[in-house]
Amino acid sequence: MKITIQINEQTADTEIAITCNRLTPEIDKIMATLRILDQQLMVTKEEENYLLDVAKIAYIEAVERKTFVYTEEDVYESKLKLYEMEERLCQGGFFRVSKNTLVHLRFIKSLKNDVSRKLRLTLLNGEQIMVSRQYADEIKKRLGVM
Repeated sequence: MKITIQINEQTADTEIAITCNRLTPEIDKIMATLRILDQQLMVTKEEENYLLDVAKIAYIEAVERKTFVYTEEDVYESKLKLYEMEERLCQGGFFRVSKNTLVHLRFIKSLKNDVSRKLRLTLLNGEQIMVSRQYADEIKKRLGVM
């Protein structure tokens, strides 16, 4: 793969062009990553609404019929259900790790096998999240461990 960057101070908008002989899974991942960099999500914290860059989200968790969005610094609430979040974000590096949790793969620091074929993920901020058996093999594949 060849990457070329052209800097032109006269350019008003940034444009990204991909030249290839066919679409591959790698190019699909690049496009999904670029799309998520520009994506925002409406969230709430202390009765105030925020537009949050999706790239800053470490993980999302559903607890007692509420959806919480975690960044490295803050916790927000979203009106979207977890399955709606998954539909929007799964192509952008998010992965379901349990019935109630989605994790942004780029925030995973390490993983460790745990009891009963579960996995324990450690995020960049030190927080630990359990991966249920149902999703353990798939996340290992996604991370290139298997």
